[in-house]
Amino acid sequence: MKSLSLATTKKKESPLKRFIQTLKGEVPFALGNLTMIWQTLFFLIPSSILIYDSFISSTESYLTFENYITILNSTFFTILLNSLLLAFTTTIICLVIGYPLAYTIKYLAPKTKNILLFLLIIPFWSNFILHMYAWFFILEREGFLNQFLLSLNLISSPLAILNTKTAIYIMMIYYYLPFMTIPIYSSMESTDINHLEASLSLGATKMTTIRKILIPLSMKGIISGVLLVFIPSFGEFIIPELMGGDKTYFVGNVISLFILGESTTHLGAAFTVTSLVFLLLCVYILISSLRRIGKFLSSNGGVFSSK
Repeated sequence: MKSLSLATTKKKESPLKRFIQTLKGEVPFALGNLTMIWQTLFFLIPSSILIYDSFISSTESYLTFENYITILNSTFFTILLNSLLLAFTTTIICLVIGYPLAYTIKYLAPKTKNILLFLLIIPFWSNFILHMYAWFFILEREGFLNQFLLSLNLISSPLAILNTKTAIYIMMIYYYLPFMTIPIYSSMESTDINHLEASLSLGATKMTTIRKILIPLSMKGIISGVLLVFIPSFGEFIIPELMGGDKTYFVGNVISLFILGESTTHLGAAFTVTSLVFLLLCVYILISSLRRIGKFLSSNGGVFSSK
């Protein structure tokens, strides 16, 4: 009787209701397909075209390795090292500043947490170019920074900060610091505070608790922040171009110069592919090192795993 009643209820279901139920079951699959279509159209296909163009001769349309042979010299290797140094230094400084900042927002300032997060995110509400020109007025010889230092008698003459590497690093750290702080803060938000309290109650100092428990538990946020800072910093070209006065060449500057050139497009494609392979190798080494550090900290007297 029960099977008969179920059969009759199924027959009474309207076509619209069956369509809605079918649609609900297919929506996740459809959304996944849209993501794959988007990645294929705007990442896989352009990347394939770029790799193909890197093997095209600049003079004649045939496949060749001459573009890669051209860029395998000390000049291009120096450019890769300049970008690596820029990305690595920016990442390390942002990590040194961002981790204590995330810790302060999460644990030391719970009452003002929302205000601090608001101040951290508010730069994203305005155009990046406006930030650049604001820093021009701060760092120029007659700008706010020099006038402030002169008023305190800390310097006798204005400092030449603009159009130097110092200006590049100041702007890089200013811009990428939120990308490091927010993932670390998010990982700390998901950390069980009972772990920290148990460590402190068992006699561990605050620094020991942070080093052996909090850092391994927040290692996923550290890795995310490092990736969000290191990868775009390696290819950054606007900040070095405007703040550095175009005195030092980086990967982003050279790629834009070659790709926009009339006869150097294929050479730029080859340099882009080479830089991408170099970047992927550096990212692999960096992530592996961070994971080993997390495992070492958690196993060297710690009680929790960083996985």
